[in-house]
Amino acid sequence: MAMTDSTGSTWRYRWAHRQNDRRQRAFRLADEAWRRRDDELRRLRTLAGSFHGSVEAGAGLPMELAPGEVVFWTLPAAQLVEVRHTAVLPAPELTVDPEPPVVRPRRPEGVKVVDAGLAVLTNRRLVLLGGRGRRDWTYGRMTGLSHDPGAPVTLIQVLDRRRTSGLLLPTGAVADFRFKLTLAFADAIEQRAAVVAQLDELIAEHEAVRPARPAVLTPAQARVSALLPGGRRTVAVGAALALIVPSMLFESDPPVRPGSEMASAATPAATATATPAPPPIAPAVQVKPKPQRTRTAPTTTPSRKTEPQPAAERRCGAPANPYGYDFCGGQRIRKPAAGICDWFECVPGFWSGRGWLVQCRDGTVSLTGGQRESCAGHQGFRRTFWT
Repeated sequence: MAMTDSTGSTWRYRWAHRQNDRRQRAFRLADEAWRRRDDELRRLRTLAGSFHGSVEAGAGLPMELAPGEVVFWTLPAAQLVEVRHTAVLPAPELTVDPEPPVVRPRRPEGVKVVDAGLAVLTNRRLVLLGGRGRRDWTYGRMTGLSHDPGAPVTLIQVLDRRRTSGLLLPTGAVADFRFKLTLAFADAIEQRAAVVAQLDELIAEHEAVRPARPAVLTPAQARVSALLPGGRRTVAVGAALALIVPSMLFESDPPVRPGSEMASAATPAATATATPAPPPIAPAVQVKPKPQRTRTAPTTTPSRKTEPQPAAERRCGAPANPYGYDFCGGQRIRKPAAGICDWFECVPGFWSGRGWLVQCRDGTVSLTGGQRESCAGHQGFRRTFWT
């Protein structure tokens, strides 16, 4: 027997069941995605705090480790690549990408494979032991580092080598290699604590956006609009049409038959007493009807003052922009909109920055938030943008 409410209807219970089922499914999907990301961040945090390489991992490698050198990572299927047209790479940094991009097994344009072999990552250098020889990238001489966001390629520039080179890896090894390279470089410059602090901050930010379980809807919350196809949207569209159509008809002029105005003007106004006919020899005098006085709205001269503008949006001193970026607080902006430089004065090489959006002391904006030398060359860091 179907459940009914006080009016004897069952549609309210069906509506509540459908809405609760839909909301629970959406919550479960969002919660699963949140938990996967939370597990990954905490795994990286554990690695950053406890992983320091292994001396035993270097046993059997066809290379000799220096005193105090430990192995962080090895891969036997790495390829050595070189760039045909050398460009200046951004300086190495300690940024951990909270959402690693999905890379595809492709080689970027302008990059050629010159060798292949065993890649070894230690706390002092990155080495490729290839068939044509050995290639070393020492962290102390590293001047540029760039991870391709769409391909499994990492390019490196060092002081003692003119041509830019790097590694092309299998897609499954990219995320682990890039993170452990960050840890190895942090150890080389004694900044492991900065990586740990960054991961703690990412975990705290992720915890703040945990999905909340939706409240259970009851049959009493059902609205009559739920019976209509489209629900409240149909009602809203109908109400809008009910307001727009009469206003359009009111503003439009009524149809006028051709010649009606001329006929109305030629018809004399009716008088209370009949006037005697004029003598036949006298010319007829045409009497023009007096124009009727109608009340018209008083016309006012347009004021030179512009219409009042709406109150300024809350920006806390930030420049006007369509993206809602402000200095008031919220979440840091790690991936700004593509058209940001149309509204802000971006520093040269803005998109090569690795961090969050900040304002420098000279008024320019930079994507180097969280870096040791944020806004270098622009009078230093001033404040952070939020959204």
